[in-house]
Amino acid sequence: MGDRYPIPADTTVHEIEIQRSRFRASVAPAASVEEARAFIDDIRTADPDATHHCWAYLIGPPASSDRVGMSDDGEPHGTAGRPMLHVLSHSGIGDVVAVVTRWYGGVKLGTGGLTRAYSDAVRETLEQMSTTERISWAHLRVSIDYAALDPLKRLLPDLEAEILDETYADRVTLALRVPEEGTTHCIQRITEMSNGSAVIESTQG
Repeated sequence: MGDRYPIPADTTVHEIEIQRSRFRASVAPAASVEEARAFIDDIRTADPDATHHCWAYLIGPPASSDRVGMSDDGEPHGTAGRPMLHVLSHSGIGDVVAVVTRWYGGVKLGTGGLTRAYSDAVRETLEQMSTTERISWAHLRVSIDYAALDPLKRLLPDLEAEILDETYADRVTLALRVPEEGTTHCIQRITEMSNGSAVIESTQG
């Protein structure tokens, strides 16, 4: 997936009930392990009366495994965190954290029942969740003649480029934000549009 991939647009909450046990799944975006841990702590604090707060997170592109975490939080080993992470890993979503809060209903579900419950809670929440796109951005400073300004502005939407700042002097200087993966193509198109007169520099943003 590289530099761009789907991520949760916001926090989504969905609840299922199995044998009188309530399983409330909360799924949210998390760009770092710290953000994931903070979300888990917030859920735990919000529902201190719950029997378990099981969780899993995947930071980075979908299906990546370098920054993942999971916890059964007292449930039988392997019945909660790992099934939840399995669902996240096969969802096509990155930068995501899921917490399933359980209130015990008095009926034991067994290891298979627990695994299905935690998996289904996360899966059904992901089905309801809206996504947005995580994009790595590059920043360019472009100096052009005034005659090239309007043609450049017409070109930018095709390049998914955004003007962050404009400076007017002998020439026009634009600070642009462009998708990192399209930087080379963007520079090429601007160079062609300006017949080679544009001066383009990479900046730190």
